This record gives sequence, C-alpha cells and structure tokens, in this order.
Amino acid sequence: MSNAPSNAPSNAPTFTLGAIELRRIALALVAPFRTSFGVETDRDILLVRVELIGSDGAVTEGWGECVALAEPTYSPEYVDGAQHVMLSHLIPAVRNAGQIDAAGATRAMAHFHGHPMAKGAIEMAILDAQLRATGTSFADFLGATRLTVPSGVSVGIHDTVDSLLTTVQGYMDDGYVRIKLKIEPGSDIEHVAAVRELIGPDTPLQVDANTAYRRTDGAHLARLDAYDLLLIEQPLPEADIIGHAQLAAEVETPICLDESLVSTSGTADAIALGACEIANIKPGRVGGYLEAVRIHDLCVSVGIPVWCGGMLETGIGRAANAVLASLPGFTLPGDISASTRFYAQDIVTDPITIHDGHVTVPRSPGLGFDIDQSFLDRITTAAISA
Repeated sequence: MSNAPSNAPSNAPTFTLGAIELRRIALALVAPFRTSFGVETDRDILLVRVELIGSDGAVTEGWGECVALAEPTYSPEYVDGAQHVMLSHLIPAVRNAGQIDAAGATRAMAHFHGHPMAKGAIEMAILDAQLRATGTSFADFLGATRLTVPSGVSVGIHDTVDSLLTTVQGYMDDGYVRIKLKIEPGSDIEHVAAVRELIGPDTPLQVDANTAYRRTDGAHLARLDAYDLLLIEQPLPEADIIGHAQLAAEVETPICLDESLVSTSGTADAIALGACEIANIKPGRVGGYLEAVRIHDLCVSVGIPVWCGGMLETGIGRAANAVLASLPGFTLPGDISASTRFYAQDIVTDPITIHDGHVTVPRSPGLGFDIDQSFLDRITTAAISA
C-alpha cells in the first residue's frame, strides 16, 4: 500500500490559494497517432498554474496538466469544456474553501458531478506546489521505493502491415520492453500476428481496442488468444460492464478495463462482476493522482494487476505518471514512453528518456519536473487568470 492520503482529512500543511492561471498551448505530434476514435496530429493542451501562499507568506508555484482531448471522443470531457467548468465552478469552489491542500481541493470540488479530468488538473497543480513548498518529492509522498520503471510504447493503427512493422521495429530498436497495439475491426488479427512474429515470443505484447467491439465479437477476439497477449484492453463501450464480464468468460486473454474505470468504487464493482482482470489506471480519467492511488491500493488488496496508461502527456504528466508507476501494484509495463515518442520538444527542461528499456523515477521536489518557460511562452495560445 502507498503512504498517500486517503479520503480522511490530510495532516499536510495547508495553504492559501493565490494566483491561478489557465494556459492553452499548441504542441505538434512528431507523427499522426491513430486510434479507433480518430487521428491526432497536434495537441491543444490545457495547463493549470497555481500559486500557494504558506503561513510564512512564501509563494510557491505548481503546475497541472488536463488530459482532455480537443473533442469528446475518448470521454465526455474536452478541452474547451474543461476550461469552462474550471473557470465557472471548480476554481471558485476551491477558493471558497479557505485554507487548502491537494486533498482539500478535491473535497471542495466533489459536489460537482463528473469532470474528472478538469478536477484532476487542479488537484495536480496544487499537489505539485504543496510538495515543492515542503521540499518533498512525489516519490517520497507516495512511499515509492523503485528507482526505475519499465517503459512500454503505444503504437497507433496503421493502414498497412508493412508500415506497422517498420514502426514497431523502430521502437524495439529504441529499447522499449513492451509493445501495445491499437486495434479495431479490420485492423486486428493480421496486425497482431505479424507483430508477434516480428518481436518473437518473449517480448510482452498487448492490444487496446478503445471500445471498438461489441458483445457479439467474442469468438473473433478469441482468435487473439493464439498470440500470447498480456491483455485485451477495453474491447467494449465503457458502460458495458456486464458485456466485459461475458467476454472474459469467452476469451482466454485477460480483459483489461480503461475507459470504464472512473472511481475506486466503480473499479471494485467491475472486479466483483468479473469484468476487470487487469486495470489500466490513468490519473486524469479518475479525477487525479490521489484517487489513482486509492484504486491502486484496492487492486493490490484483491490481487488485480495494474499498469499506468498514457494520454499523450507532456513532461508534466509524464513525470508524475513515472512516479505513480513505481508503486508496488504496478506489475505490468505502462505507457510511460520517452517524450520524443510524441513531441520533438517538450515543455520541461529534463524530458523523460528511456535507458535499457526503463525510465528513471523523478526524485526532485514536487511532481518531478521543471518548466522550460521560454519554450512554453512561445507555444502558448491563450492565458487566462482565474
């Protein structure tokens, strides 16, 4: 289990909330990234910058990253909507709470339904500032003990098998220890078979359907059993928990949930129903890192393996995810790839890199990054004081 706070009131120092700024930045991807939801070529990213004022008057800055996409395809949230709900509801609620820390901010926002990505970004920024103010690393805050975590890479859908194999071989040459393939009907069995032949039987391989299949596809997906996959991720729509349980009985490959898991209680229900044999934990999807840790602890208690998924994060979220993935329940390689997998230049001064297939867990105060302010200013498209 981790040492992070539960829902009980935090004993951490509290602060007064100072200035808050929402930044929109435009960051191009190094290559188009295709999933069953569509194709992304660049990111419109919403960042949150907060200032916390300590009892001694010292002001500390912290940053959070909202992982909502430009359109509500992966989830109901999208960037413009996240910005609106932050400005109109969430930030005023946190300000009205008075003395605050990350856990207190989450409680202050709890009476608003939904919007976990927006809430998670605010919690993240306050947590970063809180930890920096006390000189504490996120790793120490969580009680993480591992110095490195294995790095997997997520490979988008390709139009041809040949182009897919070229891409996968490049990632193998880069040293990634696990390959994840995005799949959809028509781009699944043949693609998986070719990649398994390329990488051999010993390299971990898994697939991610992003809700592209239906309950009647069990026999088709069972054909993937022949390729010794770690898991099939989110084959059915997120609300179809019973369908995932039925599919788990038809397919030998473990079923992993992603979009379906939005809370600790919901994860517990999915596990109890037999729909979740492995859990993908994405902090933004579940409302922040504190809830992500609670889901991790639940999974550890019932013997469900977990891994850390990715949302094309910048160096802000990528650093924090590397720390989260160093908790003991994260027994499968996550999507914590090098920054250069997605971006030619990152917004942090020390972007995530991989060495011998692993990422070093950040240990500096805060969430483990420092902003490249000059580059950030160049790619900022809007800045709003809240």
